Amino acid sequence: MDQNAVDEVLNRPLSRELLARDLARLAFIAPDGTPRSIPIGIFWNGTEIVMCTATNARKLPALRRNPAVALTIDTESHPPKVLLLRGRAELDLVDGIPDEYLRWNGTYEMTPEQRAEWEEGVQSLYDGMVRVVVKPTWAKLIDFETTLPTAIEELMRRQRDRQRA
Repeated sequence: MDQNAVDEVLNRPLSRELLARDLARLAFIAPDGTPRSIPIGIFWNGTEIVMCTATNARKLPALRRNPAVALTIDTESHPPKVLLLRGRAELDLVDGIPDEYLRWNGTYEMTPEQRAEWEEGVQSLYDGMVRVVVKPTWAKLIDFETTLPTAIEELMRRQRDRQRA
């Protein structure tokens, strides 16, 4: 998928809404060759998804070995709204707490006191983190109204063809 096509999908209003969410599922291949899909906090900076993790996270050796990843960002309501992304993870070791880590928690409902306590706990736990940065190289938006999963689109096309015959 060329970058213009990716950007067209990512610039749709519904995609922007989904990219503003705090959580996604990250899929990757573990060192033992088996697939993994984990929930992870995300921050969209306008061109990349940024995820932050502990320096000893078990996903890091897998991402170093095979940086190909997929992300799913979706809603819990019906019909679901789904943004599917693919790209390559770049790992960036940083001292302290990355700004994105503090920002992705911004939409959770916390009182100012809860927020201060949470930030204090984060600051005392981590002396550094790894930023996992993914620039989407493929994107698909599914809203089940104007866009559908590819397999469903294909079945509907076959059905129309049969009805015309």
